[in-house]
Amino acid sequence: FKIGFPDDFSKNSVDIKFKKQFNAWIVRDEESIFALSTVCTHLGCTPNWLPVESKFKCPCHGSGFRMTGIHFEGPAPRPLERFKIGLANDGQILVDKTKSFKWEKGEWENPESHLKV
Repeated sequence: FKIGFPDDFSKNSVDIKFKKQFNAWIVRDEESIFALSTVCTHLGCTPNWLPVESKFKCPCHGSGFRMTGIHFEGPAPRPLERFKIGLANDGQILVDKTKSFKWEKGEWENPESHLKV
């Protein structure tokens, strides 16, 4: 699914508008844009983005994830997964949920797991 152009996303922000329809958060840091899965790695609940605390917090069992998707509190055994992301021919960002990347397997280093901006 297409999410818009890179300039549509502010640096150091989490865009939640694709959470309900596509189960993805779009995160832009200083260097890249990536799509995080909204599925908690503990038991599959859906965390919420808490902008004041700059973290994702799972309402089911209290797992907490940083903006990057890295887990730091609660029972979640690993970070959130990232979806494949790239640019379509028209310059818009294209997210492909058929391919996911796991941090613990070193897959976040794969160029398809983030879009350099």
